[in-house]
Amino acid sequence: MDTLLSVVLGVGLSAACGFRIFVPFFLVGIAARTGHLALGDSFAWMAGTPALVVFAVATVLEIGAYYVPWLDHALDVLASPSAVVAGVVMTASVVTGLDPMLKWTLALIAGGGIAATVQAVTVGTRKVSLLTTGGLGNPVVSTMELFGAVLLAVLAIAVPLLAFAVVVWGLFFGVRRMLRFLKGPRAA
Repeated sequence: MDTLLSVVLGVGLSAACGFRIFVPFFLVGIAARTGHLALGDSFAWMAGTPALVVFAVATVLEIGAYYVPWLDHALDVLASPSAVVAGVVMTASVVTGLDPMLKWTLALIAGGGIAATVQAVTVGTRKVSLLTTGGLGNPVVSTMELFGAVLLAVLAIAVPLLAFAVVVWGLFFGVRRMLRFLKGPRAA
């Protein structure tokens, strides 16, 4: 059961990486430092003071950069592959009790896949915002993404099964909505 919960925790945290890359790392580092979360042995560094300082600075910079109209689009180019890597690392850091080969395979498929899917939906949402509001709606989108990252990371740490349900529900409706939007212009 502990292994299943650690996998579900990893999926929730990976989805949070799809919204913002550094927010989940910062929150996981704090949770591990305060004893609310156990990390794998090779990931204990995430709770150290140097890592927490770097995660805090990176989090503030990342959040701020997404409120600059042209910079948010430039960050999406870098964030898409970075979110996949972050999702893999995040899942691997919390999954315990598995053979290393299985752990990393799971981290690649589930962690990287979930982070990539969430990141794709957020990039698509930002594009829709740009096309429909001329970019004026992007700060609202950025705020929603930040809220999603914090909510999912906190839920994943506190109530992993609920976070997993939120991820499944959100991805189902988010991907469905993006597909409808993409079909709309072609039908016209």
